[in-house]
Amino acid sequence: MVNALDQVPADFLFALGTLRQARCRSELRLEEIPAPSRLAPFAVALGAEVLVPGDPAGPGSVHGPAAAALAPASGSDDVELATGRFILLHDPDGSAVWDGEFRIVTYIRAQLEPEMGNDEMLGSVAWTWLVEALETHAAPYRSAGGTATRVLSESFGTLSERPNSIDIELRASWTPATADITSHLEAWSDMVCTFAGLPPLPEGVSPLPRRRREQP
Repeated sequence: MVNALDQVPADFLFALGTLRQARCRSELRLEEIPAPSRLAPFAVALGAEVLVPGDPAGPGSVHGPAAAALAPASGSDDVELATGRFILLHDPDGSAVWDGEFRIVTYIRAQLEPEMGNDEMLGSVAWTWLVEALETHAAPYRSAGGTATRVLSESFGTLSERPNSIDIELRASWTPATADITSHLEAWSDMVCTFAGLPPLPEGVSPLPRRRREQP
């Protein structure tokens, strides 16, 4: 019988190996998820979320990295600050659209304070975080593109007492210049934590105000 790995291109196997070498932030809970099957012949997908324990004491309690370190392995009181997906695509024949044989596709979502929803610069700030994260980690890339969306959620009827919420969503993709994806995953890890409002941040950039999701 032919080993399934024999059918996988060497470049893709190398890229998978570099993903395992990435040193992602400890606040990030990262795991492999089912990869899309129609976007490319070969693909791998990672899901991420930034969780901190519930805050019964209210404002002023421990937060950020310290809270994450004290969080239990799992718990219904955990608060989700941000979530995201990181997908690596590979087509050995190359793609004119990608301008290469690899393509990274990402998605990040985080909830904000309602007053932030009217900030016209919000989308530009989100895109700047992506560019700066890649530059900070010296992750070479080309052909980057993306969209930033503000999502307003309003509740009615029996849920009318639930406060309105504003989410920011960033969908982006870019072509890594090499098959070494280590720095790209590390940059994306930092970006998810930035969306969650966790320090450190690039110099001169302020965090988005954190908003804790209301329990149903």
